[in-house]
Amino acid sequence: MDDQEREETWHDFRELVNMTPAELEKWLESDESRDAGQHRDGGESTGHASGRRIVTILRAGKSDLTDDDYRHMRKVVGYVRRHLAQRPSGDVRDTRWRHSLMNWGHDPLDG
Repeated sequence: MDDQEREETWHDFRELVNMTPAELEKWLESDESRDAGQHRDGGESTGHASGRRIVTILRAGKSDLTDDDYRHMRKVVGYVRRHLAQRPSGDVRDTRWRHSLMNWGHDPLDG
């Protein structure tokens, strides 16, 4: 990944991940967070695991991020964009759609 790709990834990630590390950690401790998303073999959902990784990335210094971190950031950006495009009608406050997005660090109700 070249410097321009890293910069674009950083910008997109910071634009879409609108939850602070503390907010995301608190969310990840909730039952709603654990219930959202697809679970493999009855274990942790992909989104929940991603949320834990996002907290680590948000707390890291930009210069400390690895290519693997940037690849995960791109994955987060892609997921959030795709999921936002599938917004259901009506009040989304207490929906699995919102909960899943929040596992990926984006609260669609937080402007």
